[in-house]
Amino acid sequence: MNTNNKRSLKAELFEQFARVGRAVSAPLRLAILDVLAQSERTVEDIAREIGASVANASQHLRQLRSARLVASRRESLFIYYRLADDKVLQLWQMIREVGETRYAEIDEVVRTYLKERETMRSVDADELRRLIRTGDVVVLDVRPAVEFAAGHISGARSIPLSELAKRLRELPRRRQIVAYCRGPYCVLSDDAIMLLQKKKFRAARLTIGLPEWKLLGLPIES
Repeated sequence: MNTNNKRSLKAELFEQFARVGRAVSAPLRLAILDVLAQSERTVEDIAREIGASVANASQHLRQLRSARLVASRRESLFIYYRLADDKVLQLWQMIREVGETRYAEIDEVVRTYLKERETMRSVDADELRRLIRTGDVVVLDVRPAVEFAAGHISGARSIPLSELAKRLRELPRRRQIVAYCRGPYCVLSDDAIMLLQKKKFRAARLTIGLPEWKLLGLPIES
C-alpha cells in the first residue's frame, strides 16, 4: 500500500472513530447513557430523569442512535431506548474513570455535594461478596422498582427510597444492611443510609452501582 493510500485509510478510520467521541461530547447525552445503564426507557422517562424537555431529549437520543450507542424497540404506541450493548456501558465507565484520574475538579464537586459520605460506612464489591457468602447481610436496592425489575444484585431486596421510611419494619435490626443504587455518584443510597443510621440500623453504602457490579461479572437477577 502506498503512502497516500495509508493516509487515506487512517483518515477514514479515524473519522468513524470520531463519531463516538462526538456522540458523547454533550453532558446531557452522558446523562442519557447513565439513565439507560439502569433499564430501557421511553423518551418521556428519559426527559424526566435528566431534567430536559422531551424535544431536547429526543434530539440527543438521535445523536446517540446515529453513533449506534443506543438501540430501540417499539411496543404498542411507545418506543423504548436502551444501551446498544455492554461495550457502551464500559465506554461510559471509562469516561468517568479517566475524568476522575485527570481532573481534580471532579473530586472537588464530589466533596462539595457528597460530604455526608464522610460519616457513612462504605463497602466495596469484594467486601459485599464476602458478606453475601457468610449470609450476614441484607442487600438493599433503593432504586425505583422499574430499575430493580430490569436487573439487580442477586438476592437483593427492593425498597425504593421513596418508600423506605414507611417500610423500615421490613428490615432486620441485627443484620448488616448494605444499600446500593445507580452508581458511584448516585445519592439515593446516601439518603437511604442517612435515614437508616438515624433509626439506629447497621447500614453501609456500596461504593458502586448495579451497572459496575454487572461489568465485574458478578451475579445479577432480573
